[in-house]
Amino acid sequence: MMKISCLNPIAAVGMQLFTDAYEKVDDFAASDAALVRSASVHELKLPDQLLAIARAGAGVNNIPLDKCAEKGIVVFNTPGANANGVKEAVLAGLFLGARDIVGGVNWVQTVKEDPNVAKLVEKGKKQFAGTEIMGKKIGVIGLGAIGVLVANACVALGMKVYGYDPFISVDAAWNLSKDIKHIANVEDIYTNCDYITVHVPLMDSTKKMINADAFAKMKDGVIVLNFARDLLVDDDALEAAIAAGKVRKYITDFPNAKTAQMNGVVAIPHLGASTEESEDNCAVMAVKELRDYLENGNITHSVNYPACDMGICKAAGRITICHKNIPNMLGQLTGACAAEGINIEDMTNKSKGDWAYTMMDIGSEVSEALVEKLAAINGVVKVRKVK
Repeated sequence: MMKISCLNPIAAVGMQLFTDAYEKVDDFAASDAALVRSASVHELKLPDQLLAIARAGAGVNNIPLDKCAEKGIVVFNTPGANANGVKEAVLAGLFLGARDIVGGVNWVQTVKEDPNVAKLVEKGKKQFAGTEIMGKKIGVIGLGAIGVLVANACVALGMKVYGYDPFISVDAAWNLSKDIKHIANVEDIYTNCDYITVHVPLMDSTKKMINADAFAKMKDGVIVLNFARDLLVDDDALEAAIAAGKVRKYITDFPNAKTAQMNGVVAIPHLGASTEESEDNCAVMAVKELRDYLENGNITHSVNYPACDMGICKAAGRITICHKNIPNMLGQLTGACAAEGINIEDMTNKSKGDWAYTMMDIGSEVSEALVEKLAAINGVVKVRKVK
């Protein structure tokens, strides 16, 4: 029986997809697979028997991907499952940036006890006046699952949309509105747009990408939205840009000790994917990915190992190997099978960076001797008998 642990509460609609072949346990150290949302895995000791971690969400900066890969632990995420929830939060942020609704609501609370509140509102409302978004230019940096939805929604709202993503996928390109102007240089977004929203993953290459140089190129009074990751924006440069009038408003779903105290910042407490629908969608997708991997060995939406799918095994046995992406590995794997008199009926091998994954369907039941022989090959980190 497979043991599953949850490091965060996971929506029941997802957990119900586990069959009687699975047991939910509270102890991460005893689990064969784990589900997580925002809890940090970096401080936890990774159990030797752990096969997979599924993140019910897109971002995986709370999981030590390299350490997991080195132990043959496949890490999954759920791209697109919460995309609509985040898109709607971005649109709310867009309106909050265009018009000082937050300031106005807070001001009403200061005069609500006054019997002349209605007259005070009519006199005081002008200090919270804003602008309309129709006809304004918005730059969408990153056209993944969320960015595409945001870009298309902004077109529907009558905005002039500039999209930038040098790594746009074929699926995203097909789903992108023809009315979006595709930009080859992100600086064109900085210099032309009234609104800028960023939707890229946090990597070394994107950390603090919205920095002093970027702000200097932007139009005066620009509104910047960040519903992706906190560290994409340089807080010190942001503070200077707000003080100089370069940035009119910064709308973020990731407040920190600095931005939460800044004037000109609307700080939302990470509500982007905090909808019942998003949590349900992410839970269902994460559980389905885990089950397909644990039961069939197939990998879909992994962030540290390649996608690999051989369907349901119809042969006598199936074995999977997580290993380093190095020369002659396949020769050693097939040689080990030959030495044991094993006939390989079907096989696939995929690589992703430093790591690779091999699946083999064989004409006999997988023996412990074969597992041990494969595991002893230099560069192999985990061998698993699936059937």
